Amino acid sequence: MSVTPFQVTLWIELLAAGLGGLQGALFAAGIRSRRIDVLGVMVIGLAVSLGGSLLRDVVLDQPPVVVWSNWYLIVAGASAVVGMVLQHVLARVGGLITVLDAVVMGLFGAIGASKALSLGVGPAGALVVGVLAAIGGGMLRDVMLSLPFSFLQVGTLYAVAAGAGIAVLLLLAALGTPIAVAGLVCVAITTLIRLAAVRFGWTFPEQFAVLRPKTPPQV
Repeated sequence: MSVTPFQVTLWIELLAAGLGGLQGALFAAGIRSRRIDVLGVMVIGLAVSLGGSLLRDVVLDQPPVVVWSNWYLIVAGASAVVGMVLQHVLARVGGLITVLDAVVMGLFGAIGASKALSLGVGPAGALVVGVLAAIGGGMLRDVMLSLPFSFLQVGTLYAVAAGAGIAVLLLLAALGTPIAVAGLVCVAITTLIRLAAVRFGWTFPEQFAVLRPKTPPQV
């Protein structure tokens, strides 16, 4: 697939980092049963913000932007602080954490896939890199909070939403669509699928529901 070389601009990375830090801090601050302290909330916010970019750059064998950019950690940390301080206010906005989670997944997925394409990675590899970037922050968050991986549990199409958006990005790029436009479409599709899945309870069937033989009707 031939695409115009694309360099992910820093402000897009920082936007994703800021929203990731905000979402992660809101998520952590809302878990009352774990008694997470102030430092813990900030660390979880940073994990969500940094995880996707770090995993993406490691897979692509690139210098991690979270280390080499002076602004990345500052924006991510500041956003985590804002999320922690305003948690009581923002928690009243129904579904805010879910919306932020969906948008963050879409942004990191689009950035990851676009960066992979710009480095000459094929469409299949770019899809994998994009999905890893999209769910990387959530994976790191779940590890730190000792929670089951969200994308491995029966749930509302967590990784599927990211994969669908990235697949459309790759298709549009193959058709010659400017990669920035394809990225915006990716974010929109990922967000809409994720929110629709939460709203309407869309899930994949549980493994036992598929593998377990049906019980014959009693006569």
